[in-house]
Amino acid sequence: MSQSAKARLYVTDDLAAGASVLLSEPQAHYLKHVLRLEPGATVALFNGRHGEWTARIDGFAKRTCAVILAEQRRAQEPDPDLWLLFAPLKRARIDFLVEKATELGVARLCPVVTRRTVAERINLERLRAHAVEAAEQTERLSVPALAEPKPLDRVTAGWPAGRRLLLCDESGSAPPIAAVLRESRAEAWAVLVGPEGGFGETELDALRKLSFVSPVGLGPRVLRADTAAVAALAVFQALTGDWRMPRRG
Repeated sequence: MSQSAKARLYVTDDLAAGASVLLSEPQAHYLKHVLRLEPGATVALFNGRHGEWTARIDGFAKRTCAVILAEQRRAQEPDPDLWLLFAPLKRARIDFLVEKATELGVARLCPVVTRRTVAERINLERLRAHAVEAAEQTERLSVPALAEPKPLDRVTAGWPAGRRLLLCDESGSAPPIAAVLRESRAEAWAVLVGPEGGFGETELDALRKLSFVSPVGLGPRVLRADTAAVAALAVFQALTGDWRMPRRG
């Protein structure tokens, strides 16, 4: 974040020099009552389309705040073409998973229902709020798309051509993830992690038979589902993704 910007916020409005943007009530409350900013203070805005902009607080109303766009600080950059498919977890763990996946640069979050999925109904609004907050804090220029939950077999049946699916296989029989990634020439990827109880044996068998699936192992220990997802994403970004690029100041 710019040293002069007191906060960084995600908005859905178009961003252009001289434009006025009305912030939401929670954003206005945060600026006025948490950060105690006054008109004239500078904040940073991004929307996932037009890069990051500096903006000046024009004034506060009862339930909102108006800001005026000044200049673009960073041009929009493409995200790694990386999806995460995950079986819903209990509340604290799924919140953690969405937050960390956003920090790690995932472009699309796809909840999938498996045989052993036991989590309660997914609150997509809450998960999106966690993703937005993580993007704001990590200086990411976008917020990952969040898909509606679907049964795993329906997702694989409609799988897009050209995208590899990295299956986190807890059976211990799959090759190491680093070896698979180093040998592959695919450009579009997705990572799949199962539920807390693991995939059913018939599910694993069906997944292994799919031509676009690459089963991988994540070491000698049994990992929790959320840990497995973070570990797989970190290895992917280090070997294939944007961790090979320097941080932009």
